[in-house]
Amino acid sequence: MLLKAEGIKKDYIRQRAGTNVFCAVQPLDFELTPGQLTEIHGRSGSGKSTLLNMLAGLLQPTAGRVLMGETDLYALADGPLSRFRNAHIGVIPQGQSGLHSLTVLENVLLPSQLFGGGARPEEALALLEAVGIAHLANEKPSELSGGEMRRMAIARALMMKPEALLADEPTGDLDDENTEAVLKLLKRTAEGGAAVLLVTHEAEAEKYADAVYRMDAGTLSREK
Repeated sequence: MLLKAEGIKKDYIRQRAGTNVFCAVQPLDFELTPGQLTEIHGRSGSGKSTLLNMLAGLLQPTAGRVLMGETDLYALADGPLSRFRNAHIGVIPQGQSGLHSLTVLENVLLPSQLFGGGARPEEALALLEAVGIAHLANEKPSELSGGEMRRMAIARALMMKPEALLADEPTGDLDDENTEAVLKLLKRTAEGGAAVLLVTHEAEAEKYADAVYRMDAGTLSREK
């Protein structure tokens, strides 16, 4: 399914000797095409993560709407939106994430078990193998390095075979070898039919991208 933003923007109110409005994302239209890897780069604070979170159904836009297929994400109540996102959208968040009471394998399995789904351990183990940490399947997140935690999050985001995969700095904690492996995995995911968004500072990522955008002060412009 096509993931599309129509006229979305994000404002924040700041109290400073009166009320000021800070526009994190200027009004924009944007599409993520199935079968393509789209890269957005830009300086920290330029609005990249804010845009990604709005596209993911995690941050309500101030104006505009986000459509996946015919579904208007922000017209859904929280419960149905969570179900829809779990079924159709994979999110690799910036920074480390994971439930420390669960093993690595259980963390990756979690999306498949939400809302009454069944465990699929073979698929989860295959994803851990793809990101190079299958040998850590029975460890707890507290035993992992930052880079290993990041790769666990990547495997978890792919567990439901999402139609859209949104990755926020997925190689931030990785060495060169694992960075290349992750970029190749994201490219294969796009080639398999998913719409993939990569928000990154990684210069190497551009050679894997079908479309490249730059974000500057909340404004998005296409470069490729």
